[in-house]
Parts: sequence; C-alpha cells; structure tokens
Amino acid sequence: MKKISIALLVLFCTSLSSFAQEFQGMAVYESKTSTADFKSRMDGNKEVTPEMRKMIEERMKKMFEKTFILNFDKTSSIYKEEEKLDAPGQNAGGFRVMSSMMGGGGTFYKNVKDKTYTVDKEFMSKEFLVVDSLPKLAWKLGSETKKIGDYTCFKATAIKPVSASDFRNARPKKEEAKKEEAKKGEETKEKKTNFMADFDMPKEIEITAWYTPEIPISQGPESYWGLPGLILEVNDGKTVVMCSKLVMNTKDKVEIKAPKNGKVVKQKEYDDIVVKKMQEMQEQFQSQGGNRGGMRMGH
Repeated sequence: MKKISIALLVLFCTSLSSFAQEFQGMAVYESKTSTADFKSRMDGNKEVTPEMRKMIEERMKKMFEKTFILNFDKTSSIYKEEEKLDAPGQNAGGFRVMSSMMGGGGTFYKNVKDKTYTVDKEFMSKEFLVVDSLPKLAWKLGSETKKIGDYTCFKATAIKPVSASDFRNARPKKEEAKKEEAKKGEETKEKKTNFMADFDMPKEIEITAWYTPEIPISQGPESYWGLPGLILEVNDGKTVVMCSKLVMNTKDKVEIKAPKNGKVVKQKEYDDIVVKKMQEMQEQFQSQGGNRGGMRMGH
C-alpha cells in the first residue's frame, strides 16, 4: 500500500508540473439517487392511484436525477446544478422544498488551499450562506483501477458523516421496526411530531470514489476533495455521481468565486434550522387533519 501511495504521489507531482501556470477545466456530472425505497412505500397503498403514482414518479425523477457543472482551477472550484426550464407547477409546493434537500440548488464553492467551502441555499423562501471548513475524509487509497472516459481512475474509500439537512440517504423505516418501537413505548408525542419518525437516517455512510492522477487537481463534485487527482465518480450506496464530460483548458473562462448572498451560517446551524422547520410543518399538517406520513408536504 505504501508503494502504491508513493507511486501515485510521484505521478501527481509529475502531472502537476506539466500544467500551465494558469488553466481552467470544466466537468459535467450526472447525479442519480435510487428511489427504490420510496417506490416500495407506494406499492400496495390503495390511496395511491395509477395517475398519482405516475405524477409522483415523474417529480421524484426530477428531484433525484440531476446534472451538475464543475468549473475548477488549481485551488478552487464552483459546482452548480445545470439550469433547466421547469414545467408550470412542476417545482411548486412541497416538491420544491424537497428538491432543495436532494443535492440541488445553489453554488458550491470549494477552496482546497484555504480548506473552506461556501454554498448559498434557499430554504422556505429565505437565503442562507453556509460557510465552513471542508470536511476532511480519511481516504484509503486502493490499487484497483478502471477507465472513465479516456482517463485511468484509481479507487478510494472513506467513511463520511451524514448532514442532517441532506435527505438523499433517508430510508423508509420497515413496518417491523415501527411496530417494535410502538411495543417499547417509544411512540411519544415528541416522536409523533418528528417528521423523520417514519424514516431511518444513517449517521455515517461509506463513500467509494474514483479519481484520476492524470488531472492533478484535488477537486471533485459536491464537497468531495482531498485525493491526488480529480474525482470523476462518487458512490455512497444510494447516490451515484459520475462525470460524463471533461474539458481541460477551456477557452471560455468562468469566474470562480464564492457566492455572497444570504445569511451567513455554519453547516450545523443550517442543519438545525432545516430540521426544526420541517418538524413545524409536520405538526401543522397533522393539526389540519392530515395523515401522518413523514415527507408528505405538497398540499
């Protein structure tokens, strides 16, 4: 393993020295999150008509399948969802709220030299500017390789804590688990008003990344960084983000700078705001006679 790490470091430094003093690259990433868990919740539900199921699946596809653009230079990058025209009413109500928590919206700026990131978020018609330190993952470099496009990529793995405001990793709780909780008397008033009561949110997940030392930039999609080469693919089990296009030394330069609009908060503070507001929405929905259903908000 030490020999592999030394060899990669040498390749990284050699490639870096061959780069021009000023350069910029652009990568297109396709992000897909599995919806199998959520679709299974609709199976056997008599309240969900075929028409409703079709509508829900179409909106889920929009939330869980996205295209992002990463513009980068030697030390910084901006990662932003590709802008698309929405159909009338397609992004309204609760689905707009949910879409913002499925990895979309805003500009994600990373500076690997300062080890900081800035991302602007819109939540419940309010603008936030999350400014914090880049998460430092303990990457384990492997020897396994594969081709992504024209580039040879190496495998790396790490354990990553899950953000409380990122619901892509939420899994519907199995009926057996909910019945067991009820038996133990855990269905208290506080439990019932928790909008995540019907879901399991893991505290941490295993990440598999594929990076290429041929592009010696410690960058990648979303918050990922810290490897001796550009990350072209990330897989956390439910979400796969893969590079579909890569252009080096782009002619049309993009200004790579941090967004500035919004109330400045730390990541933990933003997570707490989101969770609290979602719980308030769930309580309001229940008080209006709605059925208890965790994520149902689009009324």
